[in-house]
Amino acid sequence: MSAFLFDEHHAAFRQSVHRFSQDKLAAGYLERARSTAFFWDVYRLLGEHGLLGLGVSEANGGQGADLIAVGIACEEVARADFNVAFAMFNSAIAGGMLERNLQPALRAEWLPGLISGELLTGLALTEPDSGSDAQAMRTRATKVDGGWLLNGEKTSASLAAHAHGLIVFAKSSPERTSREVTAFFVPLDAPGVTRRPFDDTGFRPIGRAAVSFEDTFVSDKHLMGEIGRGFPMVLGEFDYTRALLGLLTIGTAMTAIDLTVEYAKKREAFGQPIAKFEGVTFPLAEHATYIEGVRWLCHHTLALRQAGLPHTKEAAMIKWWGPRTAVQAIHDCIVLHGHVAYSEDLPLQQMLRDVSGLEIGDGTPQIQKLIVAREIFGREYLPYSRA
Repeated sequence: MSAFLFDEHHAAFRQSVHRFSQDKLAAGYLERARSTAFFWDVYRLLGEHGLLGLGVSEANGGQGADLIAVGIACEEVARADFNVAFAMFNSAIAGGMLERNLQPALRAEWLPGLISGELLTGLALTEPDSGSDAQAMRTRATKVDGGWLLNGEKTSASLAAHAHGLIVFAKSSPERTSREVTAFFVPLDAPGVTRRPFDDTGFRPIGRAAVSFEDTFVSDKHLMGEIGRGFPMVLGEFDYTRALLGLLTIGTAMTAIDLTVEYAKKREAFGQPIAKFEGVTFPLAEHATYIEGVRWLCHHTLALRQAGLPHTKEAAMIKWWGPRTAVQAIHDCIVLHGHVAYSEDLPLQQMLRDVSGLEIGDGTPQIQKLIVAREIFGREYLPYSRA
């Protein structure tokens, strides 16, 4: 890929995913978004079209897509349905993590179902008293004969209300250090596991939940990676997830702008379409500009990652700027629609609720700005630099 242009393969892939998303997903967004039920039929449809195996190599049954293609898919599916796009994004991340870190027998057991849309997995890192402060993690993994006993609680785990398994991070040593955190793949039908879904305003079909473990036994074959090396595993993914989440937010915001442009062409005031007034067109022009900036920062970050170059600063920039840009754009689209948008008949209010969740999830703006500042100034100039 050129530093500034998509190649012909990426352009063709974008057109293909755009057609699929608009034909199969767009019309059902609002109905799905209002429900707490997971959209298994649509999820399996994603699997049939190869969109759940993007992050898995062809050798293991996936698409082996490059990072730019994964980003394109996230944006285009989000233009049709934010929540479906989030589930697809999760499959790209989870699929790659499971392929790289699961032991062979377990990988063969879980990856095919993940790629086909029959199985759903997620990641459990956040705890009630430890979000960005990872060293405050309290979930413990105690070594026993043949495996480990997990005790503790994870919270705000996306898809946990519906998932079949979770990647769970736990302290595997009495020492209070992030270097002693280990990752385990935990089937959620294991004894001692309980789930409590949250009643959220957005992300409703995604199923954010708290998950508790009480002497939950996982065998040694469920260990992911090396003992005590859980944090390097997940921290390396954050720079990837933040770029993709940025594309999810702007994809949804662009649909809101498209709806508002069409409305402004038809809605008349003072004898002419309101699209003729600068007070309507200028805000949309500004938001389209900001969205384009976020889009290219996302793809630049993905290109850096694909080239094996540092991209932590760019990923953190995306994570605070992308959701804020999208939320502001959707909010102004609601205002430009006037009274008709202050209802559930249009999808704009739901878009705002769905996208706003990403201002918090995967790292708040405050933490992201701390990361950017650390990269610019250096750790020695910051009072707190463990983020």
